[in-house]
Amino acid sequence: MIEVKRKKGETFDALLRRFQRRFQQSGKQIETKKRRFHDSGKNRNQRRDSALRREQKREQYVYLTKTGQLKEEPKKHSVRR
Repeated sequence: MIEVKRKKGETFDALLRRFQRRFQQSGKQIETKKRRFHDSGKNRNQRRDSALRREQKREQYVYLTKTGQLKEEPKKHSVRR
C-alpha cells in the first residue's frame, strides 16, 4: 500500500502528482494489469470436450447436407486487406 501524506501548504494537484509518481515507481500498476487481464486458458478436458463437440456438429452438418435436409450454401471468401 502506498501512503503519501500531505505536506504543509501543498496543493491537492501536487499531492496527486506525487502519489501517481510513487504508484508508478512501485510497479503495482503493472502487477494489477497483469492479474486483471491474465487468461489461464482451458484445461485439457475442456479442450477435448470442445473438440468433440465441434466434430459432432461437423458430422451432423455433413449428414444433413448429404440427405438434402440443408441447402448447401456457397462458401464465403473473406477479403484480405
